Amino acid sequence: MNIIIRLFLIAAFAAAPAALRAQEGKLVLYTSQPNQDAQQTIDAFKAKYPKVDVTFVRDGTPRIVAKLRAEMEAGAAQADLLLIADAVTMEDLKKEGRLLPFPEADVSAYAPGMHDKDKTWFATKLITTGIIYNTKAPTQPQSWTDLLKPEVKGQIVMPSPLASGAALIHAATLTSNLGEGWGYYEKLKANGAVATSGNGDVLKQVAGGEKLYGMVVDFMAIREKAKGAPVAFVFPKEGVSAIGEPVAILKSTKNPDAARAFVSFVLSKDGQELALKQGYVPAHPQVALPAGFPDRKDIKLMPFEPAKALADAKANTQKFSDIFGP
Repeated sequence: MNIIIRLFLIAAFAAAPAALRAQEGKLVLYTSQPNQDAQQTIDAFKAKYPKVDVTFVRDGTPRIVAKLRAEMEAGAAQADLLLIADAVTMEDLKKEGRLLPFPEADVSAYAPGMHDKDKTWFATKLITTGIIYNTKAPTQPQSWTDLLKPEVKGQIVMPSPLASGAALIHAATLTSNLGEGWGYYEKLKANGAVATSGNGDVLKQVAGGEKLYGMVVDFMAIREKAKGAPVAFVFPKEGVSAIGEPVAILKSTKNPDAARAFVSFVLSKDGQELALKQGYVPAHPQVALPAGFPDRKDIKLMPFEPAKALADAKANTQKFSDIFGP
């Protein structure tokens, strides 16, 4: 081969986006996604990159991050990628220098502020937390304050911020936006509300009639309603909290090119269409919403500051524990 052509090809390969170069190797994903959704995401990625072998480990965000941190402390981190509930945890890892920036990531279609400005983590969905109720319930709540009424006493369940990243974001958001602050949660406790392990357990209890009302992430309730479960979901009039289920590449990854390819896929139109098929609100503003959701303009999001939530995370978990117990 002519030396000039050879040098040209080498230069062209080096300049090509990493996502286009990644065709083989292994990736390990640590995630808080439901098992089925995680596997579907991996299968769709592998359809485009069949020589990349992806495995995943799934748990709630606090537990999966605790596992990751223990491995990091031992100098034996196994994960290449992290796809979890909230940006607050990602901000913490970024602050520690644990995330690998991906400046070439194409986020041109997304609204400003959707992703980390330094491109170390990227929102993949818009997951809100609202109110679920059993259709046999005597009242249909439309406001967060409706959960404080005497007629719902002893019938409320919520996920614990000690087990759910989304629940921690939700607590931080509600206490920052409702005038009563943590007094709202104290009143919930006085009205017989209980905290359980996570959103899945909330759905199970309300759908089964063990409890009639709960706080839960939107897609779980709307998805199960479509399957025939006796539940309904409400976006309260004051607004809802939201998480972006961000994805990030760990700086310790052994296969950065394949990891970049995975992130690029999740952010692509195809990746966002998959999120839609799974019943989520895609982060991509040009992708439709699932059946059962209102228009984007009709979903009122409460203001949320990740940096403040990170600074307050320890105090917030302690406050929740003081009210509801560990």
